[in-house]
Amino acid sequence: MSTAAASDGNDNLQARGQQSPLASQRAKQSNTPSEANRTGRMSGYFPLGYKEGFSQWWANVPAATAEHKVMSFIPYLKTPPTHTQTGKEPPSETPSIGSFSDSSANEAIPVKTNSNHDPHGPRQWASKLVKLSGKNRALNEFSVERSDEKVEQNLVMLHGYGAGLGFFYKNFEGLSRVKGWKIYALDLLGMGRSSRPAFKLKSKDRQMCITEAEDWFIDALEEWRVQKKIDRFTLMGHSLGGYMAVAYALKYPGHLNKLVLASPVGIPEDPYAVNADMPEPPDSTMTNEFSQDQESKVKKVSNTEISENAKTGDNNNFLNARSKREKESKTSDKPAPRKPLPKWLTFLWDANISPFSIVRWSGPLGPRFVSGWTSRRFSHLGSEEAQALHTYAYTLFKQRGSGEYALAYILAPGAFARSPLIRRIHGVGRQYLQLDGSVTSSIEAAAKKRENGIPIVFMYGENDWMDVAGGYAAEQKLKEEKAKILHNATAEDKKSDNGSATVKVIRKAGHHVYLDGWEEFNEVMRGELEDVSRRERKV
Repeated sequence: MSTAAASDGNDNLQARGQQSPLASQRAKQSNTPSEANRTGRMSGYFPLGYKEGFSQWWANVPAATAEHKVMSFIPYLKTPPTHTQTGKEPPSETPSIGSFSDSSANEAIPVKTNSNHDPHGPRQWASKLVKLSGKNRALNEFSVERSDEKVEQNLVMLHGYGAGLGFFYKNFEGLSRVKGWKIYALDLLGMGRSSRPAFKLKSKDRQMCITEAEDWFIDALEEWRVQKKIDRFTLMGHSLGGYMAVAYALKYPGHLNKLVLASPVGIPEDPYAVNADMPEPPDSTMTNEFSQDQESKVKKVSNTEISENAKTGDNNNFLNARSKREKESKTSDKPAPRKPLPKWLTFLWDANISPFSIVRWSGPLGPRFVSGWTSRRFSHLGSEEAQALHTYAYTLFKQRGSGEYALAYILAPGAFARSPLIRRIHGVGRQYLQLDGSVTSSIEAAAKKRENGIPIVFMYGENDWMDVAGGYAAEQKLKEEKAKILHNATAEDKKSDNGSATVKVIRKAGHHVYLDGWEEFNEVMRGELEDVSRRERKV
C-alpha cells in the first residue's frame, strides 16, 4: 500500500465524519431552545432532537470513520493511522455475520511524529487488525511506541462493556512518554472494531457457562500475546475489561508484571447473584452509568480524602445500596429486604437482550437513544470531542451483536458478578506453574514453581458508581494471602516476593476514570509504569 493511498484513505475518513454537534450542546452554547428541549419531558433523557437523530441515522457513518475522528484528537497526531479491514462499510439495520478484509489496500501505514512537532517524540503510531485462529476471529489493535528506542516493556489496555479502544484517546500520548514502553489498546473480541463471531456456549452447567463466557475473551487475548511474542506485560482493564484482566491472570499465569484494575466490575459478592438463576439485588447501580451527568461530577469540589466508612463498606456491596440498607436496618434487627429490579429489566436480561439490540432495532431513533448516555457521559468535554465520541459510540452500538451477549452469563442484573472476583482474586500472582507455563493443582505443586506475586492496583473515580469498598476488600484479601504464603518462607523468598495491592482514587472522576480524570490518571499510570521498569531491571 503506497503512502499516497494511505493518505487518501485517511482524508476520506476525515471527510465522512459527522459534522453537527449534539442538540443539547449547541443549545448550551447559543442559549436557544433546541428541538429536543421543546419536545417535552423525554428530552431530559434523550437530548438529541428527532431531526438530528434521523440525520445521523441516515448518514450511517462507518465505525472506522468514527474511530479515526476520535483518534484525531490525540495531541501531536494530526492524521492518525486507521485500518479499514473492519468497520469500513456502514452498519446495516439487519447486520449479517461480520467478516474482515484481507486486502492490503485496507491496511494502515504507521504514522511517525518527529520531535519538531511532538515535544515528547519521536513516536510511531499504528493501527492493525490481528487475525486469530478459527473462523472470523480478529482483534482491533492501536499502538504507540517511542521511535529510536528499544521496547523493553509493554502495556495492554482493555476497554469496558460495549466500548472501544477509541475511548482511551486521552491516554495514548501521556502514557507513551515513558521511555522504553510500547502502549497497546485492544478491542475485546466481538466488541469495538474487532471481528464479531457468533457468541455461543456449549455447556449447560451454570459454572461452566461462566467459564466459557470468560474464556471467549481471554483466550483471544492470550493468542494475541503469543502472536506478538510478548512474554511479560502490564495489563490495565477498565470495568468489564478489569474483570477479564483478573480472569486472564488466573488462567494464564506468569505473563503479567503488573495488573491495573480501573473501576473493575464484578468484585463484590451478592448472595442473590451467586445463587439464583436470575437474582433480584438492590437497586441497580448500572443505571447510574446512563443517568449520571459527568459534567457536574467532574466540576464539583473534590474530597480531600476517602472516608473510613467507604473503606469498610457494607459486606462488600455497592455504596449506593449501603445508605438505603443502613436506614432500613435501623428500624429492624433483621437484614433489610432487597428491592427487586423492574420485571421488564430482569426479563430482558434473562432473554439476553442487550441495550445495543434496542439501538439496532430502533432504526432512526437509535442516535437519539444513544444520546441519553453520551450527552451525560461526555458532558464535561468540549462539544466537538463530545460529538465525535457520540458518533463513535453509536457506530459501535449498531454493529452486529456478538461479545455483548456474554454479559448475562458473567453478571446478574445490577452488575453483580455470578462468580465474584472477591472469591478468587487472592489467587492472582500465586498460581503454581508447569514448565510450559500452564497451571497445575496444589497437590502436584511440591516440586513446581509458584508465581511470587505481582503488584495489583485498584483505581476508582472519586464519584464512581462502582463501589470503592470492593477494591479495599480485595486489597485486604490479597494482603492476607501474601502473609499466609510468606509465613514460613525463607528470607530469600520474602525478598523476591513482588506481591502488593493498593487502592487509588482519581479526583473529580466517575466510572470512566481514564477519561473523566485523564490528567491525574495518566500521571498515576506513568508512575506505575516507571515502577515496573525499576522492578524489571533488578530481576
